[in-house]
Amino acid sequence: MTGTTGGTHLSSVQTQTLRQELEEQLAWRSRQLLSLQAASRDARGADDTWQELLVSITAADRALAELQQALDRLDEGAYGRCGQCDAGIPFERLKIRPLARYCIDCQRLHEAA
Repeated sequence: MTGTTGGTHLSSVQTQTLRQELEEQLAWRSRQLLSLQAASRDARGADDTWQELLVSITAADRALAELQQALDRLDEGAYGRCGQCDAGIPFERLKIRPLARYCIDCQRLHEAA
């Protein structure tokens, strides 16, 4: 492992663990989206259920995109680095929030803005 900026700060075991988690979430969200899309084909277009389905489809689609972006960053070697300051995001944070794009300090600044 290297310092807080540049290079890798995650071990290969940590990286593999996170990749597996991201891939499992991607598979689950893909199944969820297919199920929601099937339900939307069977639903009527005017009731609240239809609108709830559309919101759920949009959310699942967005989650899939975020997961794929995280996997792309992993492949590029940019995963686990803060998008603001380039510091390494601790494995413990990534394990809890695999889609985290900012270190804690930058996340706080981002939320306060």
